[in-house]
Amino acid sequence: MEIRHHLTDDLLSSYAAGTLGEGWSIAVASHLALCPACRSRMRGFEQLGGHMIDRLPADNNVDSAWDSIKSRITCEGGEPASPVKRTAVTHDATVLPEPLRSYVGGDLSDVKWKSLGRGAYHLPIKTGDNETSVRLLRIPAGKPVPEHGHGGRELTLVLSGSFTDETDSYGRGDIEDADSELVHKPVASTQADCICLAVTDAPLKFRSWVVRLVQPLLGI
Repeated sequence: MEIRHHLTDDLLSSYAAGTLGEGWSIAVASHLALCPACRSRMRGFEQLGGHMIDRLPADNNVDSAWDSIKSRITCEGGEPASPVKRTAVTHDATVLPEPLRSYVGGDLSDVKWKSLGRGAYHLPIKTGDNETSVRLLRIPAGKPVPEHGHGGRELTLVLSGSFTDETDSYGRGDIEDADSELVHKPVASTQADCICLAVTDAPLKFRSWVVRLVQPLLGI
């Protein structure tokens, strides 16, 4: 598996600092589970953050501050309260990496797909983040996603199969970072259905009036 499309520095630095929202963090963490190159870059941001903390002046109230921090990041049972846990990288036959697998409740065979019509399916993923919409998408082999633009940012992580659009081709582990300037028509490869994780912070802008008509019902 050769990953050619990687995370941007702003996503990695925000994730390393713990300031990235839950929806975006699911996509980042899932990509990191598949991409050694981005994990290496991530360690660089973490080391930079540690170096900056080391340079801060000493605080006489450090003990009480640490107690306060622990109470905020620890939940009942001593587990981290962060919505997206960082997990060890595994090399098994599963399609969905952690933490995505925990959100779905299993691997790809456990997904309870909901029809979008024309052979396409999705699974909305619930988070505590009201700023983003997170979902799995299954696009039939050889079929397109209707042409659309974006009202904001969209991260699309390929988990199985591949797709091609006006920018390039994307396979397992690749992540496309789309903004409001991009209008595209992704097409799944003919070899297999394309399974993707998609995270958006605004509704898509479809060119087709038919799709726009049903868009509120589909929640996309």
